[in-house]
Amino acid sequence: MNISTSHTQKFILKLFPEIMVKGNAAKRQMVGQLYNNLLKMLTRFSEEIHIRKFSDKIEVVTPIAFVAEVRQLLLDTPGIEQVLEALQFDQMNTLDDIKVKVGEVMHHTIKDKTFVVRAKRSGTHIFGSTDLEQTIGGYMLATYPNNGVDLHHPEVTIRIELLNNQLNIITTKYKGLSGFPIGTQGDVLSLMSGGFDSTVASYLTMKRGLKTHFIFFNLGGMAHEIGVKQVALYLWSKFGSSHKVTFISVPFDDVLTEIFRSTHESYMGVTLKRLMLLAAQKIAEEMQIDALVTGESVAQVSSQTLRNLALIDQASHMLILRPLATMNKPEIIDIANTIGTRRFAESMPEYCGVISKNPITHGSYKRMEKEAKRFDYSILDEAIKTAKHMNVDEILDDVTTNTAIEVVTELDDNTVVIDIRAEDDCIQTTSKSIKIPFYKLKSEFIKLPKDKQYVLYCEKGIMSQLHAQYLHDAYDAKDLKVYRPS
Repeated sequence: MNISTSHTQKFILKLFPEIMVKGNAAKRQMVGQLYNNLLKMLTRFSEEIHIRKFSDKIEVVTPIAFVAEVRQLLLDTPGIEQVLEALQFDQMNTLDDIKVKVGEVMHHTIKDKTFVVRAKRSGTHIFGSTDLEQTIGGYMLATYPNNGVDLHHPEVTIRIELLNNQLNIITTKYKGLSGFPIGTQGDVLSLMSGGFDSTVASYLTMKRGLKTHFIFFNLGGMAHEIGVKQVALYLWSKFGSSHKVTFISVPFDDVLTEIFRSTHESYMGVTLKRLMLLAAQKIAEEMQIDALVTGESVAQVSSQTLRNLALIDQASHMLILRPLATMNKPEIIDIANTIGTRRFAESMPEYCGVISKNPITHGSYKRMEKEAKRFDYSILDEAIKTAKHMNVDEILDDVTTNTAIEVVTELDDNTVVIDIRAEDDCIQTTSKSIKIPFYKLKSEFIKLPKDKQYVLYCEKGIMSQLHAQYLHDAYDAKDLKVYRPS
């Protein structure tokens, strides 16, 4: 059957090279996992999307209506090295059939340019890949305007794949996310603060095929918790929605109070990190998770000198992964910018953590042991006991249910809608609408006239809840509401 290019689009997915060098059993398991991950995610768009699994690639055929969404999902899925867009033609039985079809489709790309044809062939044929390349190249050279064939430095490379009598003409090639399919490398629990470091560290573990759960230690109240939930939901939705993962929130304000009571000021920062690891370890063990993830980078702050990291690690016997250990801050920010978490990090509400007056940079093992003994660990046990667990995909409902910010579905004439989405578009309503991206709200909101009723709007309502709560607390904006059209 010939696939009509006006109604469907074909994607050919090339696998991460580290998958291809595995033994046969491991490779089959990883390809199978990637196939299942894609099946679960793509069928959310349409049941008409078809996926085929091969030993060295996966093919996806989608209705044109879903091309943009499918393409983006494939580019954000761990395990895929390249995403190739292709036109598929069946019943290509002879070299003449193939050369004419390639000429019809691709002749416009070689006008006034040098070119070369690269072919891959599988199946039973009376000709080889070299025959394909020479026949197609010769036909196009003689038939269409061009600047000749250049085997080494062509301006245009025409790529085709022939599977038995099915011809695939590659029209566009994208760099994929690489890494291993999620679900092939086990589970980890990532300590999330919502800033640059913890979000990038979580992304890197997801990219490596690790099913990444999130744990947040709440020191900053409701607004900070909503902010961290927001970015956790973003990471999961973009890179890991093939699997259900858990978000755990641990109330740490009483722990913080006990640190101030029991710990010398110079050891407070290290003590806080130790207690977070210890709590995360106990929760991870309950979840049968083997490793923790942190966003720590050597020497970035006083608690992250090599000696202090060693002191922190002593609190836990569990494997601790630090993907950013040797990265510089600009490198971390570059990744955050690329994956879309930079603006979340920059707009995260600040909170008063443990700021040691004279933080130790080269702590003593013996002194740390004495400081640790003075802490009342029953308070930590109580915090762990009262931790809240939820699936990440339940965050939207949780944020809406558990915040004091009122949600409205209708507007009156005195209401101004503030569209806080990062995109340039502004929502059109019968009321007045203004554009203030969420990362500018802190500075711009206080400049607005006080005689109006304001509501915040974003696509899903999570960022609106976060920033309404923050403005409510920071600027006493008690009348601020969230707008969610019915």
